[in-house]
Amino acid sequence: METFTKLKDFVDNPRFHEQRQNCLGKLEINTIDAPIVELIEGFSQLPYCFTLQSCYGHFLHGAQRNPNNIEPLPVSDSIASVEYRIAYIALCIDNDNLGRSLFRALNEIPAIEPEYIQIGCAEWFWQSQVNSYALQVEPRRHMTKDRVWVDYQEALHLERTRDRFLAQLKQLVQEQVERSESG
Repeated sequence: METFTKLKDFVDNPRFHEQRQNCLGKLEINTIDAPIVELIEGFSQLPYCFTLQSCYGHFLHGAQRNPNNIEPLPVSDSIASVEYRIAYIALCIDNDNLGRSLFRALNEIPAIEPEYIQIGCAEWFWQSQVNSYALQVEPRRHMTKDRVWVDYQEALHLERTRDRFLAQLKQLVQEQVERSESG
């Protein structure tokens, strides 16, 4: 995500549905971080978007060096710094009424914690898939990086922010799925 940039305007994409089918056909749910599988499956049910890439957000410290660790940070007075690998979801959105409605709702997510949650574009996603957007949990001062070192207290704050971010996204997706199913 080192190419995270400001938001771009929607453009026409006559191949959206073909690209969506292609992407969903390649989706390997077993490669997704377990805590966000339900979220990714929810997005997959919406005909006006599809996910491109995602990460739950991982905290590495001391003896805990597993880059796929999903355990909460331990209560500790001996951890000075933590390597944080960002939580994010990148998705492509159709340039139609439902897609733009989803986009507006996604733009409200950073209000949870504006200094730690951003929405933007990643240049390398946009080059291969127009109308692609990324939501991420990252200290604003590091928002163009995909991993950073933070002190333990900030890592705890990032963990709480990530959890609130994912809960809000899950609620949003559930509302979108219900709306889609009802009509």
